[in-house]
Amino acid sequence: MLFEHENVHVDIDGHVATVTLDNPASRNGCTGDMWVHLGEIFRHLGYSGARVAILTGANGDFCAGADLSGAAAGGGGGDDANPMATNQLAGMRVLGDAMLQIHNCVIPVIAKVDGVCVGAGLGLALCADMVWASDRARFSAIFAKRGLSLDFGTSWLLRQRVGVHLAKQIALTAEMIPAPRAYDHYRLVNAVVPADELDAAVAEVAATIAGGPPIALSMTKRQIDNGGSSSLLQALEVETLAQNVNIGTSDMQEAFMAFFEKRPPHFEGR
Repeated sequence: MLFEHENVHVDIDGHVATVTLDNPASRNGCTGDMWVHLGEIFRHLGYSGARVAILTGANGDFCAGADLSGAAAGGGGGDDANPMATNQLAGMRVLGDAMLQIHNCVIPVIAKVDGVCVGAGLGLALCADMVWASDRARFSAIFAKRGLSLDFGTSWLLRQRVGVHLAKQIALTAEMIPAPRAYDHYRLVNAVVPADELDAAVAEVAATIAGGPPIALSMTKRQIDNGGSSSLLQALEVETLAQNVNIGTSDMQEAFMAFFEKRPPHFEGR
C-alpha cells in the first residue's frame, strides 16, 4: 500500500489505523498530491485488516483547507504530479475522488479535530462518519470569504449533517464556529472534550468500534449512508440481505456463545 508521504503519516496499531496530516507550514493545508495520497490510503485501508480509522492533524490543527501556495502547488514533481496544473476541471474531479474514498471507506472513520478545521478541511472532517473535537477547535465553510462557492463535498455533507437551513447559515455567512457552538447550536460534531482529553476520548470510541463485529459494522455503515436516498421498502430489503450475510458468519455464532457464557465476545471478522 502507498502509505509513505512526507506530509501524510499512517500508523496501524492492532485494528486501529491513524492517518495524520502533517504540513505545519500551512496548518496542515493539503496540496494536490496530499489529497490524492489520502484517497489512495482510504481506498486500501478497508482491506488492510484495520477495523476503524482515525483521521487527524499534527501540530495542534486539523486542516486549514487546500494548500495553494506556489511551492506546494507544484507537488515537488512538476506539472505531471499536480492534477491542478493544466486543467481545473480534471484536477477538481481527481480531488473529489479522494473525498469519495474517505466517505465510502468500508470501515468506520472518526475525524479527531483540534485547532482549525476550515474550507476543504471542513469537508474532510465531514467525510468521516463521526467527528470528535477539542474545546479549542474551530470550524468554518470559509469559501465565501475567498470569493468561492462550496467545494470538497461541503455542499452535500453540510446539508446531510445539519439540515438545509443551518447548512445555508454556515455557508452563506462563512462564520468561524468555535467547537462548543458547533456542538450546541449546529450539532456539527458528535462531541467536544477538553484538548488534553481528546486523544483518550477518540481512542476509547475507536477501541469500542474495533472490538465490534467488522462485517456487521461495515454493512451497518453502508445501510445508514444509503438510508437518505432509499425508500423504507428498499431499506428493509437491504437489511434482510445483510442479516442473511451476518447469520452465516462465525462472528454471529461467537456473539451468541459469549452471551450464553456471560463473557465479552471476540470477533475475528469471519
